[in-house]
Amino acid sequence: RGTAEYASVHTHLGRTHSRRDDLESLAYTLIFLLRGRLPWQGYQGENKGFLVCKKKMATSPEGLCCFCPQPFKQFVEYVVNLKFDEEPNYAKCISLFDGIVGPNPDIRPINTDGAQKLIYQVGQKRGRLMMEEEDEEQPTKKIRMGMPATQWISVYNARRPMKQRYHYNVADTRLAQHIEKGNEDGLFISSVSSCTNLWALIMDAGTGFISQVYELSPSFLHKEWIVEQWERNYYISAIAGASNGSSLVVMSKGTQYAQQSYKVSDSFPFKWINKKWREGFYVTSMATAGSRWAVVMSRSAGFSDQVVELDFLYPSEGIHRRWDNGYRITATAATWDQAAFVLSVPRRKPADETQETLRTSAFPSQHVKEKWAKNLYIASMCYGRTVS
Repeated sequence: RGTAEYASVHTHLGRTHSRRDDLESLAYTLIFLLRGRLPWQGYQGENKGFLVCKKKMATSPEGLCCFCPQPFKQFVEYVVNLKFDEEPNYAKCISLFDGIVGPNPDIRPINTDGAQKLIYQVGQKRGRLMMEEEDEEQPTKKIRMGMPATQWISVYNARRPMKQRYHYNVADTRLAQHIEKGNEDGLFISSVSSCTNLWALIMDAGTGFISQVYELSPSFLHKEWIVEQWERNYYISAIAGASNGSSLVVMSKGTQYAQQSYKVSDSFPFKWINKKWREGFYVTSMATAGSRWAVVMSRSAGFSDQVVELDFLYPSEGIHRRWDNGYRITATAATWDQAAFVLSVPRRKPADETQETLRTSAFPSQHVKEKWAKNLYIASMCYGRTVS
């Protein structure tokens, strides 16, 4: 599993392994042995892992197996769409290759007791083990299929009724007037994001902040200004970056944070995040500018555990699995290539743990109003890579 060329996509993305990852590695190994190379071979440099993983996600089973017998494509399709905790049907996998290797186990170069048992099962069940047939099962949802898309990703939390306001397609020159008007009405910025070099603001009355400052900077991020605000006891509470490299940083008083650190990186900074987790920091804000990432981590963030779901499409399976285990999305960011979701376990359980996500091509202005009617309020949002 450790060799980049044969590693599963989930291995590249730092996820917990399951049996599907072993089968995915097997599929890549078999295709390499048959074809002599894989589409993602030849990448070099520090970001080799990123480029290999990106190519794997972009390569369809048809493209990967175009010069291989049909069973290889069927095997790859089956493997990449297994769920995390799903037990593979090994007998079914073996049955796919009967037509090209023959049903007689005695002529096969390697024979084991385990293989003999599986081959016996295939013999007993032949005729109802074809990949197109799922006896007594509902059609399964494709895990890694779909067309890459660029969309708004919005996250909604259940809250007591409160005032929330949104602005989108805001040019640099109009930012100040929206923020000033919100402040006059007792609202503070809770989330910021960017699309096509225009800004989106979420302002509400439920932040608990007592004061707030912000800076629009042509750089990503402006370190001197941030350090200056830290010295005045302001902490970063929201950040966003634009495609042109500019950034919007919001810093607030009245947060629960005790100390902060941030990193700007050309790739998602997994190693740095892991190091900071060990030091008692948690991710509290994220942003992207073009292909660059900025991650803010804070002490005293109010979390007892935290994980990251990073994907070249949209990690729907991972998010739902984390929700089932008590995690909630607490930060989001996306580039044109990847989407990252930080999920955390809050130290204090909210009275209502309901959380929903939405993906839309346009800013979800109408959807937001529908969510408000159900006491669901925007907690975070970003614009970038998803799947349609």
